[in-house]
Amino acid sequence: MVLFVLSMIAAAAWICMTLANGMFWLPLLPGESRTATPKPSVDIVVPARNEASILPLTLPTLLAQAYAGDWKILLVDDHSTDGTAEIARKIAQDMKRSERLTVIAAPDLPAGWSGKVAAMNAGVAQSKADYILFTDADIRHSRLSLERLTAHAIEKKLDLVSRMVKLNCESFAEKLLIPAFVFFFMMLYPFRRANAPLSPAAAAAGGVMLLKKSMLDRIGGLSRIKSALIDDCTLAKAVKNAGGAIELTLTQEIRSVRPYPRIKDVWAMIARTAYTQLHYSPFLLIATVAGLSFLFLMPCAAIVLASDAAAIVGGYLSLFIMAGIYMPMVRFYDLSPLWAFTLPVAAIVYAGATMDSARRYHLGNGGQRKGRSQA
Repeated sequence: MVLFVLSMIAAAAWICMTLANGMFWLPLLPGESRTATPKPSVDIVVPARNEASILPLTLPTLLAQAYAGDWKILLVDDHSTDGTAEIARKIAQDMKRSERLTVIAAPDLPAGWSGKVAAMNAGVAQSKADYILFTDADIRHSRLSLERLTAHAIEKKLDLVSRMVKLNCESFAEKLLIPAFVFFFMMLYPFRRANAPLSPAAAAAGGVMLLKKSMLDRIGGLSRIKSALIDDCTLAKAVKNAGGAIELTLTQEIRSVRPYPRIKDVWAMIARTAYTQLHYSPFLLIATVAGLSFLFLMPCAAIVLASDAAAIVGGYLSLFIMAGIYMPMVRFYDLSPLWAFTLPVAAIVYAGATMDSARRYHLGNGGQRKGRSQA
């Protein structure tokens, strides 16, 4: 009887989330935009820390942008020790696009600033463009990325346009955890709510953020978010609070090439900011782990442990609802539908990484990014 009641509560919770959480589980893609005229000027700011191995895969796609307006790349070398700056200059020279690239040496990390935001700010300090495109060093852009982003911003009158790029999804660990990562992000930040002007929700994805320079000035520059580890969503919140219009969608055409070959690689990515997301609250940590365990593991426990048919049926009901709303993300990543039934396993990994995030924070190793602790 207990398992039956719990399994039905879990099923009811999944039904409520399916219907009442901004339809988060339906992938939201950008629509087509008309070509913008006139063309605003854009500076592409790329914070890069020890990215010598990945820049040959990504920087050429930025240098090859087919954008008729005034644009350039400001690559901020964030105290790299692997020759990142030299590799970037050589790529531009080999492509005969050196005039498009400026490499900036990041200053010493100011007190109270997170490393990535400080590097972004070093690029902003040298920008006089109408828009700034913040993009990560591991992102491969389509040739029309800049054209489409700016056209969309102008047509929709948006101050911040962000795209959650398609992440690398080839290894077993990636197939198990990467679609789940995006699914959980959308559950936490439903895109349709974040994009709605009257909703208090706000979100962005740091891999691609096109920001109107006048809006950045209005919010007081990046010093407004200087200590943020979750800089993208914090920036989106600041823009929306200032009356700005924002949009976050998924995209198929812009991709991350950073690999996560092992579960521990994805684990480290989650553990970097998971406890920050919970505002470093032990109470929220306990509630989150308990919630994940109940929602994702209770249906499996009912199926395996229950002796009465009703509880088993309740478990299967929750499992199939769960798999059903996860299916669109599984298909977005071109995976077999069977992967939709692995979500409970992914939830266990995410719960463990979240607890590890708290452990790292209390040991003074929180917010690790490229060998630098920031929390």
